[in-house]
Amino acid sequence: MASSPNYVPVTPDARGVRTVSFRALGTACVIQFRCEDEKKSLLFLADALGWLGDFEAKFSRFRADSLVSKINQAAGHEWVTIDQEMATMLDLADDMFHLTKGILDPSMLPLLQVWDWKKVHTELPATTAINEALRLTGWGKVQRRANAIFLPHAGMGLDFGGFGKEYAVDQLVKIAVRHSIVDALIDLGRDIFGIGGNGIHPFWHVGIQDGIQHDKCIGGLAVSGFAVCASGDYARRFEHHGVTYGHIIDPRTGWPVRNGLHAVTVTAPTCLMAGIYATCIFVLGKKEGLHYANCAPQLDACVQDEQSVEKTKNFIRKQVQAA
Repeated sequence: MASSPNYVPVTPDARGVRTVSFRALGTACVIQFRCEDEKKSLLFLADALGWLGDFEAKFSRFRADSLVSKINQAAGHEWVTIDQEMATMLDLADDMFHLTKGILDPSMLPLLQVWDWKKVHTELPATTAINEALRLTGWGKVQRRANAIFLPHAGMGLDFGGFGKEYAVDQLVKIAVRHSIVDALIDLGRDIFGIGGNGIHPFWHVGIQDGIQHDKCIGGLAVSGFAVCASGDYARRFEHHGVTYGHIIDPRTGWPVRNGLHAVTVTAPTCLMAGIYATCIFVLGKKEGLHYANCAPQLDACVQDEQSVEKTKNFIRKQVQAA
């Protein structure tokens, strides 16, 4: 475990809730929890944020010294030895790919690099560049053997952004439980899991962001014992000749998703499951996405397009008035 920073005591509010805000995994994060014992609170935070720092150091493609970056740098050249933690992540990636029938592909880094959202797009990527990125994308091309992985073509690359934050949320919840924290809300870039309640209610109130009027919510959820994840074109996007392009790429076409949906919110027993299905439903579109949600066990969804907001039956039951 990497050394953790020195934490100062986090003063609880009137409800007994301690709030820690920070940046990790490229996004704004918040941990809220209720715990009267100061020492116990600091031990929990040190464990949770220490784990998160180690996770980012190993799995972020934005860090040149991470294991993911080493795998990507070796593409087309050599096998890379991996540890059990990386093997677990690769197994999850494989499960995710097959569960979504290829809609979520962890090998789509070439496409993400072609559609670079951090740059101002004065022109769209060339068709030749998109086709070359598609040639280098495909989970079926990735080769594995015991304790090693090989990307056979130079230019290939892995990116765990499609499920890494969600996996991390679930792990931080386990750490909270291990420290006997009963009430906690873990929020890593709006990938959320709540346990217990907020000191007033036996749940945490989580808003459902409006995918059209981004500064508003279309409702709220009473979250306790399950995860909430959202996917949409409202967070990262750009316009080109009057057409809006979001950040979610369909690996089947190589282009950003443009099917009329603006936002999808999913609840599920784990954050990993909620995140995977939220993205998949968004890519599939309103009709097919809702059918997909209704067929998945323990999953509920809310989808929003220009005309309406539609929800599965149990999603409606989880809603609460603003509190």
